[in-house]
Amino acid sequence: MHLKKILGQSIRGIEGSLDSTRSGIIYLSETISKISFQQPANFNERIIASKVSGNDNGFSFNNAQDATFSFYENTIELNTAIVSPIASNAFNYYTYKLDGIFYEADKLINKIKVIPKRPNDRVFKGVIYIVEDHWQLYGIDLATTGAALQTPFIKQLVFKQNFKYDTTQKFWVKLSQTLDFGFGFMGLNGDGRYTCVYSNYDFEPNFRKRSFSNEVLAFEPKANKKDSLFWSTIRPVPLTNEELNDYIKKDSLQELKKSKPYLDSLDRKSNKFNITDPLLGYTYRNTSNKWRLNYKGPGAGVSFNTIQGYTSKIGVTFFKWYTENRTKWLSMNLNATYGLAEDRLRFTAGVTKKFNSKNNLRITLSGGTKLTQFNDSEPISPLINSISTLFFESNYLKGYNLDFAQIKYRQELFNGLEVFAKIGYEKRSTLFNNSAYYYINNKGKQYSSNNPLAPEDFTTLSVEQHQVFKSQITARVVFGQKYVSIPDRKINIGNGRYPRIDVTLENGLGASKRGYNYTQLRTEIYQSFSVANKGDFYYRVKAGTFFSADDISFIDYQHFNGNQTQVGTRANYTNVFNTLPYYDFSTNKSYMEGHLEHDFKGWILGKIPGVNTLNFNLVLGAHLLATQERKPYSEFSIGIDNLGFGSYRLLRVDYVLSNFNGIQNGNLVFGLKFLDFLGL
Repeated sequence: MHLKKILGQSIRGIEGSLDSTRSGIIYLSETISKISFQQPANFNERIIASKVSGNDNGFSFNNAQDATFSFYENTIELNTAIVSPIASNAFNYYTYKLDGIFYEADKLINKIKVIPKRPNDRVFKGVIYIVEDHWQLYGIDLATTGAALQTPFIKQLVFKQNFKYDTTQKFWVKLSQTLDFGFGFMGLNGDGRYTCVYSNYDFEPNFRKRSFSNEVLAFEPKANKKDSLFWSTIRPVPLTNEELNDYIKKDSLQELKKSKPYLDSLDRKSNKFNITDPLLGYTYRNTSNKWRLNYKGPGAGVSFNTIQGYTSKIGVTFFKWYTENRTKWLSMNLNATYGLAEDRLRFTAGVTKKFNSKNNLRITLSGGTKLTQFNDSEPISPLINSISTLFFESNYLKGYNLDFAQIKYRQELFNGLEVFAKIGYEKRSTLFNNSAYYYINNKGKQYSSNNPLAPEDFTTLSVEQHQVFKSQITARVVFGQKYVSIPDRKINIGNGRYPRIDVTLENGLGASKRGYNYTQLRTEIYQSFSVANKGDFYYRVKAGTFFSADDISFIDYQHFNGNQTQVGTRANYTNVFNTLPYYDFSTNKSYMEGHLEHDFKGWILGKIPGVNTLNFNLVLGAHLLATQERKPYSEFSIGIDNLGFGSYRLLRVDYVLSNFNGIQNGNLVFGLKFLDFLGL
């Protein structure tokens, strides 16, 4: 793999993997596994041996389930569903040409060229080998592209499978599979190969009731401690000279790379101070002692709002890890935010301890003073609000001052049930606009007040100062959750057959103002799944109700994620209404909201001549909000996703039509998905 830089920055810690041409093997790993499979979906894998080049304590993430591809299925799941050349509907996607015949063990083998009818469909191109009379696969050599996979940084993906005839069972079984791929993105170019060899089939296993569980992958004791003699006798595919040299080189360098002098030398290189660091930020590492200190400079997060004016934040974060794989760690942070027009400095601090990665137990203590949005989900980001305010005189961000002290707890009690809890003291007080500055004067427009209930009232308090103790506990349930067991951690991989369910109980207690105590019970259901080769379907449903909440503070209402900026910032829109005003439907009564979205992944546009060369995706959406006090609000949308150039496909455009009280409004929403990718 050829590698220089990503986004102009060199990759720290891989220098020993590259030669003088800046090429080499970055990752090399092998596993030996025992696999149990029972139709339709019972799967279990136990890794008997695991080897990672240059890490004798490492556990390989190679696993058979992710590499199990059956072309007898109608579709092959590869980020999106690719139609198999022998699918029941394959003639809708392919044409075929006999390219020759030959005999193998007295069996006639047909070599057949597979030719896509529409190259930009979700299809393969190449050759399949079919056994005459048996009509089973003898072999495949098929390729697909990153465009078909909806993964533009993949250049090509090539499958090769070989089968052998089992005389006992009288059918052809898979003998081997190789998966070759090439990729290129943001200055990183490379290629890789994933090879699987199958043997020792047992077609009449004695499965019991407990043969399968939600644990789909586990490592046997000392699986990563097998010696070179073991590997040399059991390895089914000989190493190439490059791979052999990589093992020798990296294994010999392993102790050196773990040594304090080597780690300190890497740190000295990365710890060099640059002239821009005080403004943009700086990180000091002490890897041998397992800690780092990060400073966030004031220039990295400048924003603007009418409450604070220009505002910026500086912060310091200390991170300490206790295990090589960072499964147990401690993080401490201190942040200061200053608003120029408000002339006020606010401080927050926090400390988080993660105890392990088996049940993900962690506890956080935090406190300080901050400006927070009335909707604590923060539906409008500081960046988008800054642009909307300065260029369009639309100051949508509305907030109040919060003094707080809080403790949070998170833990998986058992597989499929995770608990989140927090309790804290809050003191809330009102804030007013302190700046009327803008870049462009939009005639007929002026800034609104910081009161979301009275945007033209610049004198009435949006919040009567008060104190309250808030508690919240959430139970997250994933039925039949599948997981991977590694000696030092558990990795949950969900279950596509069932939704994720969150049930939350929230309380306001001990409020300083009469009537401000309350209870809210709410639930959320979310699921995403593929619909064969017809794309991906997402849905999210939320519902809740309040108890004893007639006179509570507007802060504690249920707020809904609106959007008045015509800019979308998420990969999908299952948690936002794209034309809903931010606080018009806030409620302290019962409510329900639902979101549906289907991304056709090229299933429709990929069939239109001319359009199919663009590799765009059609997306349809429907959204509904109903509260006890108001008539239902709905939105319907049609959009084009996967917009961009080359490997950079992080844009989306939707037309959204809203309907409320018989009045319809339509807007274009421009999706900047890269903001979600960058965490902005």
